[in-house]
Amino acid sequence: VIIPIQCEFFALEGLAQLLNTIKLVKQTINRQLEIKGFLPTMYSAQNNLAKQVFADLAKHFESKLFKLSNNSYVVIPRNIKLAESPSFGKPIMLYDPTAIGTQAYENLAKSILG
Repeated sequence: VIIPIQCEFFALEGLAQLLNTIKLVKQTINRQLEIKGFLPTMYSAQNNLAKQVFADLAKHFESKLFKLSNNSYVVIPRNIKLAESPSFGKPIMLYDPTAIGTQAYENLAKSILG
């Protein structure tokens, strides 16, 4: 399971409930269910709340955050192209291959695949 988490206050509030649900599913339905990692989304380095949410994630789940080979974290930034692509019926990689959001998802793939 990859858990996307918006870098906003209420996302952290709901995370505890989601983790409890995953635990329950693992105990009763699928013993192999594992959390692969947490993916911070809608991140903006100019937003203090986003930085704080990310810091809280790193504090509690550092080993479950995706990293690149240079040890930088993978985050999905706020990006207008990411917001626009669904309205054009295209994935971001086809809508705008050079967008920062495209690069972020490519980094996620690199982190997962090694």
